[in-house]
This record gives sequence, C-alpha cells and structure tokens, in this order.
Amino acid sequence: MSLLRVEGLGIDFGGLRAVNDVGFSLDPGRIVSVIGPNGAGKTTLFNMISGLYLPARGRVTLGGEDVTGMEPHLLAARGLSRTFQNLQIFHAMTVLENVEAGHHLHEKGSVVADLLSLPSARRRNAATRESAYALLGRVGLSRAAGHEAGSLSYGALKRLEIARALALKPRVLLLDEPAAGCNAVETEEIDRLVADVAASGVAVLLVEHDMKMVMRISSHIVVLDHGEKIAEGEPAAVARDPRVVEAYLGAQAGEDTHADG
Repeated sequence: MSLLRVEGLGIDFGGLRAVNDVGFSLDPGRIVSVIGPNGAGKTTLFNMISGLYLPARGRVTLGGEDVTGMEPHLLAARGLSRTFQNLQIFHAMTVLENVEAGHHLHEKGSVVADLLSLPSARRRNAATRESAYALLGRVGLSRAAGHEAGSLSYGALKRLEIARALALKPRVLLLDEPAAGCNAVETEEIDRLVADVAASGVAVLLVEHDMKMVMRISSHIVVLDHGEKIAEGEPAAVARDPRVVEAYLGAQAGEDTHADG
C-alpha cells in the first residue's frame, strides 16, 4: 500500500475545471515531482492534498486513511507537512525560534507548567531547542541560529522553511517550488537537501520549475497541463513524451509572443 494516494482529484472555480481527474501514488523515500506550464493546476493540486481546498471530486488517502478535505493541522498531526511558494516565515523571530515554532504539535505539557517554569516544562523546552538546532545543522543554518530570520538571504529562507516543515516529523513532505527565485548555488543546496530528506525515508512531493533539478532527483514525474494529467513515469521517459514536449513548447511560444507584443 502506498503511503500517499491521490485518486481522481478535481476542483472547479466558477465553472472552470482547474484540476480534473488527477491521480498518482507516493511511497516512503521517493520523490514524486509534479510539473507543467504556468496555470497547469500544480499549486491547486497541492492545496487539495494539504487540506487548504476541498476537492469537488476524488479522494486522498494517507497511510490507508481517507483524509480528503481534512484540515491542515489534522493532516500535520498525521504526518503530512508542506512549504509554500510564497515564504511563510516569521521574519521578526530568530532563525532558531522559527524552527522551534514548528515543533508545537509534538510538544505535550500544561500551561501551568510553562507559567511556573516547572522542571517538566524546562525539559520539554530544552528538548525542542536541541531538536531545532539539529534541524538547522541539517539545512546548513547552524551559524545563523540567533540571527533575525528577516536578515537571511532568499535561498537560506527557503531552507529555513524546509527545516520548520521537518520539525513536524512528517512522513510526507510537500514542497511547493523550493528553488524558485534561487541562484544556481542556492538551488544546488536545496537539491541536496531534498535528496537527503527522501533518503531518510520521508516521502517527498515536489512542485518545481527547475527542470534540471527535477530530472536529477525525481523518482517519478507527473505532468499536468490545463488541470489534466497528460503524462507520468520515470524522468527519462517523461522527457521524451511528445505530449510533454508539446505542452512546454506551447507555453514557451506563448511567453515569447507576449513578450513581443
């Protein structure tokens, strides 16, 4: 049984079929990438899987449990975490505090213990801090732990958001364009980090425009165009698929025409 299974997922916005009949599966330690031209429905698909949108059709199962339309915090408690295309960082907090905030679902204790600074609360806080430091080391941000998050470079902020998502101890991690806006060096750092996360046994679902990165690290690729799945398979096979080539060439031609006009 696959850890994450998406079956016939679809949603409409004002009569427009944004995503229709999309399905695939994801296993532990694997990286499945969802690609397609702008407006293909990739982020909308992510939003349905992660509970931000309620699908009109189809279902999502996590570990065999039907979690279709389940609220994001309930999905997080079941082991599904995600990052966003637009950064969701607390810029005025320190880098360490941002990662500590990601541990909230796994912290068990009472308000009274925290208010009175009882030994149980101090032990819990120490454990959270130790875990946060370890995650910062994993993403290469240990030296920035005490810095205000807003002072980091864009690429570092992307890695910080991944660290915070990992603080939830996910079984499935959804990454929405983790390398968007990054330079070549930053993209390579994120490339290695995503591969490392998958190697640790986490199932990774990735939306990314950087095709070199996608082809390097993906186990399986799903291709969307106008909300429909037009191809899927191993990277080499997908790259040769005429429908994929046509979708991307068509999108590029449209961009060139718009630029000329």
